[in-house]
Parts: sequence; C-alpha cells; structure tokens
Amino acid sequence: MNNEAAEHDKAVLILKNQGPKSLKELAAELKITTEGARFQLLKLSGEGLVTSESVSRGRGRPQQIWSLTDKGHSRFPDAHSSLTVRLIQNIRENLGEEALEKIIIATGKDNLRKYEELMHGAVTLEDKIRILAEIRKEEGYMAHYEKTHDGYLFLENHCPICEAAKACQDFCRTELRTFQSALGDEVVVKRIDHILAGARRCAYLIRA
Repeated sequence: MNNEAAEHDKAVLILKNQGPKSLKELAAELKITTEGARFQLLKLSGEGLVTSESVSRGRGRPQQIWSLTDKGHSRFPDAHSSLTVRLIQNIRENLGEEALEKIIIATGKDNLRKYEELMHGAVTLEDKIRILAEIRKEEGYMAHYEKTHDGYLFLENHCPICEAAKACQDFCRTELRTFQSALGDEVVVKRIDHILAGARRCAYLIRA
C-alpha cells in the first residue's frame, strides 16, 4: 500500500473512532501538514466518504468540522447484513415474532456464556470491563472504555450487525441485558448513546 492510500484509510479510521474533527485536529492526528490533511479530506469528500459543516466553537470564527457520511461508515464491515436481514424477515413471516424473539434470546445466552467464561477469574469491575472491551473489539465493534469520575464509559464506535438491529431491535435490548448479566447484578449498565437513535456510536455508562 502506498503512503497516500495509507493516509486515506487512516483519516477515515480516525473519524470513525474519534468522531468529527476540524482540519487542524485531523492534521495533528495524521501527523501531517494542514495542507496535506486538506488534500486528503477533499479527496475523501469527492468519493462521498466525508462531509463538512460550519460549527461555532466558542469565540472566533466558525470552523469547518469534518465527519463521515453514511457511505463512509459503510466502509466498515456489517457482518453479512443482507443475508441476516433476509433471515430475520423469513423467520418473522414463516415462524412468527415469538420464534424470532426466542432465537435472539438464545443467541444472547450463548454470548453470555462466552463472556462469562472469558471473564472467569477477573477480580475487579474494571478487569471485567477491560475483557469485555477486548472481546467486543475482536467481534468488530471497535470497542474501548474510559474511566470517569463516577464509573466507566464503555464505547463501541462501530456496529457490525447494524442492519440486522434496524430490522429487529430485540438485538439491542438483548445485548444490553447480556452486558448487565456478564458484569453482575451489583453493577448498573445504562445505554446513553445509540447508533440506531442517530448517534455516531453506542455508549454505555457503567457504575458499581
């Protein structure tokens, strides 16, 4: 891969992981000049992968803030989305909503067993959250966590089952219950940002 292509992909990855950025902020992340970053953004814009808007940030002139378009987000894999959506529709039409719900609940239980097995031996809540982030990252969710003054912020910058979740939001509800069960009844897990509600990522506040 040549340097230009590498920077091209890196710019998209930064905007996916970190959200909208100004030209100067992106240049700093890429460790290139603002002119170099501008060239990358204009190229990405021409491909329909990024867009910009004028945003006021305190005093001074508004800044051009760059973010991914839907096409830009689609550069990241959605696990067999069309096939999964068709399966959901067929199950719903032929077996009914109750059967679909049972399948999703059974999948959630499988995930819970997997998470609990991998968390076995974890002593602290942070240990469990760290392991959960590693698991979800391997599953394609681009997950990580941050420690806050009153708990932990668990972040997923991508949803590899987004189209399936749009077709059936029981996936999201089951996922939240699975997190809660894996981390323990003494822990509170609250979803505060949701991709399906228009947020750029899913975020969960976790408190002991």
